[in-house]
This record gives sequence, C-alpha cells and structure tokens, in this order.
Amino acid sequence: MLSGVTQALFLADRKTQRATERCFEIIGEALARLARDFPSIADRIPDHRRVIDFRNLLAHGYDIVDPRLVFDLATTRLPRLLAALREAAR
Repeated sequence: MLSGVTQALFLADRKTQRATERCFEIIGEALARLARDFPSIADRIPDHRRVIDFRNLLAHGYDIVDPRLVFDLATTRLPRLLAALREAAR
C-alpha cells in the first residue's frame, strides 16, 4: 500500500496519511458488514475484530490517532490482512 514510502515521508505528508486512514476505514467497514452478514467467513480473518475497532477509532477518535501507528499497520499488518482476505474469498 505504501510501497517506497518511508516513515519520515509518510509523517511529513498529511494527504498520504489521510488517504491511508480512509483506506483503513473502508476495510474496517467492509469487515464489519462481513462479520454481520457472513460471520463464518469473517471468523477466518485473523484479528478482524481489531481491524473493525481500528476503523471505529479512525472514524470517531481521529483526533487521537498516531500517524506512526497508521504507518506501522499499513506496512506490517495490512499485507497479512490482504492475504487472509484473499484466502477467505476462495
């Protein structure tokens, strides 16, 4: 998602921060709907509840979001989440 973007560049670019946060909001909302409508599929997504909770934090607690956390999640956990989603879709 942030290919080639260093943490320093990310922290200096509010537009990229906001775009990344928005992507997490969309992913979290999609997982919330999946959990509601197809819980057996959502249960195959590791930490889906934490992703939904993070979406809620971004949407409602945006004033306390640490952009370093967003960068870390986007570069370390998002690739694993996307792989799990692809696997669950099979």
